[in-house]
Amino acid sequence: MTRLLQWLFGRLPIGWLQLTHNRPRFAAALAGVAFANVLVFVQLGIMNSMATATMKPYGFFQADIMISASDANALAEGDNVARQWLFQALADPDVIAGTGIFVGNVSWARDGKTLGLTTFGVDPTLPGFLSPVMARKVDTLQLQSAGLLDMYSRGLPRDLAASIRPQSPLSFEVSGTTLTLYDTFAGGGGFGGDGYMMVSDQTFLTLFPARSSAAPDHILLQTAPGADPDVVAARLRDQLSDKTLRVRSFAQAAADDLNYQQTKRPTGIIFGFGVIIGVLVGIVIVYQVLSTDVADHLGEYATFKAMGYRQRFFLGIVFEQALILAVLGFLPGVIVATGLLAGMKAATTLPLAMTPTVAVMVFFGTLAACSISGAIATRKLASADPADLF
Repeated sequence: MTRLLQWLFGRLPIGWLQLTHNRPRFAAALAGVAFANVLVFVQLGIMNSMATATMKPYGFFQADIMISASDANALAEGDNVARQWLFQALADPDVIAGTGIFVGNVSWARDGKTLGLTTFGVDPTLPGFLSPVMARKVDTLQLQSAGLLDMYSRGLPRDLAASIRPQSPLSFEVSGTTLTLYDTFAGGGGFGGDGYMMVSDQTFLTLFPARSSAAPDHILLQTAPGADPDVVAARLRDQLSDKTLRVRSFAQAAADDLNYQQTKRPTGIIFGFGVIIGVLVGIVIVYQVLSTDVADHLGEYATFKAMGYRQRFFLGIVFEQALILAVLGFLPGVIVATGLLAGMKAATTLPLAMTPTVAVMVFFGTLAACSISGAIATRKLASADPADLF
């Protein structure tokens, strides 16, 4: 390693030799950097899984504009909207089709466990508002009390999910109604439920008798080819009588939902602070190691300074140490974090995974944090007089 670093730096790797001179301290420093990396990786992994889980249900639908109640910050939140706004919107020349969707939570008790399923009620005669995968399976929803189940629902045995097919449906009781599942689709458990289920709007009203067909949760609109959904949405906001409605492009609605989950909901804020704390922990650990190393070698630094070496030379040594700590501490950190995220995914079915983007981002963040720590650690040398250092 010494020869490699000497070749890279073009000089004797003083920083490396100083770090490895006290091996227990060096090992503790690497463990500290690795721990900070693991903390940041896990928090970022959870934040990314929240983003993936938030966007997942939007992928079940195909729409250009969504009309929601004023308090509908998320797809599964907010008051209902009157279906009359659908008919008013259809009067716009650039709106070619529309439908209402219903959203509710269904609890399925099986084997002593309860699965919380976010359930969507859709019009099965309008498959154009569903993703291609869902559209191919929506015909079965025209049957009475029929449903499609998320095969990746948390707590659902994989063999049971694989057995659900049109020729071998699965029935269960919910809200006093026998619901029959004829097929499955790929979803996944999120932070708001264990999975998803799709039923027809009529079946939904059977499961939720207090709801009315005249008041869906959201209204989806499709625009004419070439029309700008944002422009049409802005025009609809002026045309609709109820000015409190949230009329947005479907893409903007998804982005607003994600922003709400990450910046307004307590879970998103907590995970964000977890990332910040992880970075601060790494900076403090590296600073403590580097400042202690500087203090232990003040005599050597004093000699160099008396010989005419400038502050840039000392910064180079400390930055060399920071780079070594960042790289060697990152490697075990990313390995441990990958294993932790894989274990958490298996236990929770959340979309947790180590991605190349996150790994690269954390690596450069680690380099930056270690460099900041190194710059702070050399402040004492910058203002010190060589005679005072002996």
